Amino acid sequence: MATNERLAEVLNDLIAINNDRIEGYEKAAEETKNIDVDLQAIFNNMADESRKYKSELSSEVTRLGEDTEKGTTGLGKVYRVWMDIKAAFTGKDRQGILESCEFGEDAAQKAYRDALASDAEMTAEIRQLITSQQASLKTSHDLIKKYRDAHKAVNA
Repeated sequence: MATNERLAEVLNDLIAINNDRIEGYEKAAEETKNIDVDLQAIFNNMADESRKYKSELSSEVTRLGEDTEKGTTGLGKVYRVWMDIKAAFTGKDRQGILESCEFGEDAAQKAYRDALASDAEMTAEIRQLITSQQASLKTSHDLIKKYRDAHKAVNA
């Protein structure tokens, strides 16, 4: 596989996980519409964050002369179906939504770790882009975890 194709594949995997985040957070924002305005704003911000990252990654794939990923990951689709099933049985409660979002954030962190550990040849600029996005997503992960833990403590 050519160098550009392998790097584009890695970047497209990150685009797909960001597509997952966009769909997941749009769904979470919709589910919290009548529950928590504070969470709704956070979820909308996180979806916007992934839109920005998707755009940055897409620019790099285009520059490599390859096609940009348009879909989501198989895991992301499973995750959203799981969110639907869980919501049907438990209701759209704050704790469940936060746990689902943390699950998605864990998947995003894994995707970024895998990208950085891949055998694809990447320039320092692309490696820095991926590292920077991963650090920002880690901050988002920690925020979701903080909200989840605080909600759990209040309701214990």
